[in-house]
Amino acid sequence: MGRALIDGMTAAGVVEAPAVCVVEPNPHSRVWWQENHPSCRIGESISEAIAGADVVILAVKPDVVAKAAKEGGSAWRGRLVMSVAAGISLAKLTPWFGGDRLIRVMPNTPCLVGQGASAYCCAPGVTPEDRALAQSMLSAVGWAGEVDEKLMDAVTGLSGSGPAYVCVAIEALADGGVLAGLPRDLALTLATQTVLGTAMMVAQTGQHPAALKDAVASPGGTTIAGLRALEQNGVRSAFIEAVAAASDRSRELGQS
Repeated sequence: MGRALIDGMTAAGVVEAPAVCVVEPNPHSRVWWQENHPSCRIGESISEAIAGADVVILAVKPDVVAKAAKEGGSAWRGRLVMSVAAGISLAKLTPWFGGDRLIRVMPNTPCLVGQGASAYCCAPGVTPEDRALAQSMLSAVGWAGEVDEKLMDAVTGLSGSGPAYVCVAIEALADGGVLAGLPRDLALTLATQTVLGTAMMVAQTGQHPAALKDAVASPGGTTIAGLRALEQNGVRSAFIEAVAAASDRSRELGQS
């Protein structure tokens, strides 16, 4: 997620690469940063990197947050910290980082191509200027909006994990095309463009997806036959359960 955010923000020009300092313990990932963002600095330690930072994006797994906070020590104080760790509440982050100038963010990987969906919530120490900065940074890589913290686990289950569900849907549609006789590359192209185009149609027309679905489903036609097969195989329920399961897991991570 850190890669996606920095890729998107630097491409959009909202962040200049030389101003970015990355702390990455994985040697293979450090090589990726050096090859793809040679202008970014590679920090040796968390405390060193945040000492000269105005804003810190903490893009680590939930079980690493407390360790990262400890390594940074007193250097965190006074910094605006944006945490993307799933499930970790502002109430938990505050004592770890020695202050409440904290923003909890749930972005998603389409930030990489400027089409992300990022929801965030703010601790009491966040200033109006901090809010405006976060909104500017996140909206540079897609849609961004502030929400009540109680919604963040549901956001994680839907948009945070959602790109994986959509990839499964694209792959399955392509497999269906292959089963029907299409070459693999053509089937994948058609499936991908169909999902992309339909998403844009929903976003740009403002119509409910059900209305757009009904407009395609002619009486006795091919589409309604396909929709019946989807209902018979529980596709709608499967997506609902996927979001619910991921939301529940986000809550579990926050409690552990």
